[in-house]
Amino acid sequence: AALEATMLEMTFPASEGDEGLEPALLSMFAKADNAISNGAKVLVLSDRNIDRARAPIPALLAVAGLHNHLVREKKRTRVTLIVETGAVREVHQAALLVGYGASAVNPYLALDVLATLRDRGLVSSGIDDVTLTARYLAAIEKGVVKIMSKMGISTIASYRGAQIFEAVGL
Repeated sequence: AALEATMLEMTFPASEGDEGLEPALLSMFAKADNAISNGAKVLVLSDRNIDRARAPIPALLAVAGLHNHLVREKKRTRVTLIVETGAVREVHQAALLVGYGASAVNPYLALDVLATLRDRGLVSSGIDDVTLTARYLAAIEKGVVKIMSKMGISTIASYRGAQIFEAVGL
């Protein structure tokens, strides 16, 4: 059986300002419930469609909110969450998304910028695009594994969705 994937937008009308965020989240939750009822096995949360008219829902808020909604509805084990966001640039941001329920993270904006960083001399010039991308993704993966190991966690299944973070010093 093929995996049914459904794209969920992590955006809301910019004209609505702060007031548009909660209704957009609730709408995303309803669309997720509907997709699961229709057989979706993979939910892809994406903020690729941001522009002047569409503001992004913060990726961590969207993932954590949807994860917890699905747990409450007893549907979380039926789907995989994938996040496609321009907001992830560094290890900590990816680690948080996984820690709050994402099974995969596509940091599309960071990947798109790598060649520009090389062309501006901020990365070694002798590295081709494929190698540059592979090194960036390997660094993110190694960083997430290091964070997990410092928490005493040895498997991604134990880390994903565990929400074991605390604010220190606040």
